[in-house]
Amino acid sequence: MTFTLTVHEGIADIGREAWDACARPTGDPFVSYDFLHACEASGSAAPQEGWAARHLALRDEDNAVLGVMPLYLKGHSQGEYVFDHSWADAYERAGGRYYPKLLGAVPFTPATGPRFLNHPDTDAATVRQALLQGALTLVERMGVSSLHVNFPTEVEWTDMAQAGLLPRQDIQFIWRNDGYQTLDDFLAALSANRRKTIRRERRDAQADLDIRVLTGAEITEAHWDAFFAFYMDTGDRKWGRPYLTRDFFTRVGETMADRIALVMAFRDETPIAGALNFIGRNALYGRQWGTLEEVPFLHFELCYYQAIEFAIARGLSRVEAGAQGEHKIARGYLPSPVYSAHFIADPALRGPVADYLRREGPAVEAQRLEMTAELSPFKGNG
Repeated sequence: MTFTLTVHEGIADIGREAWDACARPTGDPFVSYDFLHACEASGSAAPQEGWAARHLALRDEDNAVLGVMPLYLKGHSQGEYVFDHSWADAYERAGGRYYPKLLGAVPFTPATGPRFLNHPDTDAATVRQALLQGALTLVERMGVSSLHVNFPTEVEWTDMAQAGLLPRQDIQFIWRNDGYQTLDDFLAALSANRRKTIRRERRDAQADLDIRVLTGAEITEAHWDAFFAFYMDTGDRKWGRPYLTRDFFTRVGETMADRIALVMAFRDETPIAGALNFIGRNALYGRQWGTLEEVPFLHFELCYYQAIEFAIARGLSRVEAGAQGEHKIARGYLPSPVYSAHFIADPALRGPVADYLRREGPAVEAQRLEMTAELSPFKGNG
């Protein structure tokens, strides 16, 4: 069979039907047409923001789409959660030009998921190989410095390493459902001290507040107005400049409401804080959170404990709570490996980066094992 690869400067050029024929079987909400289109159409991931779409589509001789890859031409390294700033600085000090670069990822979303999407009637490995080769060819044709694929699945990561990309590993904190039927089942698996602490934190956070988990048609534009205010306030204080526009939330609310769990805290019917989660086939993904009022332990309640309760009720296998946060371990979210892979075109930069990653990898894995052994809240760990 003869394949052709086409490059598209917007996901709308490929279309919902063709894209989701490849994305829907994965069960991942972030690679869906609706999520990626909301990022682009809302101006959140747009050329003027340093995110210029260069999505790949693999087609057969009849122009039918066999596979797709979310791909962006990046003018910076913001909103990626895999940090290559030191590589860029070193290369540019040496006279190189690091930006623009190509990025295979979901904008602003540090969640593991498929990056090479194939139609279910095709062979996944064949499509993956063709899309990866297409992305590498695009690096050469565009004359850019590099290709980076962030938060791929472990299978994709292994295949990319075998294809010569530089593998990198990091740590995220993930809660896993060990067959729990209720939150009390989960708490019973913890040490007595941690169980007591969590119950106290929940009691203090919930005092005088009404906490609701909204999904589907329960979520209104008024809720998004409130949540955006939380997001902007917290984002301004933490990052200096939040990434997502108000229109993004309207768009995902209109097209993905059944895949959203919006946790909101109300005081006397006035919303004061919220946490946004996306629902996958097997996982709940915690994304943004924000608050306009400082309440002890409210962050833990909305982002971690409510997420665990929701996952148990839905029979989901895990909760992925996003990047960073060693404090999550005490709440049952254990350190787990996450991945990225990197192709650096210039050997003068590729060699030093490869040396760095060879040293970094064992250190990251040793840190993960040490944190698990020393900080796990489960029985037998103190």
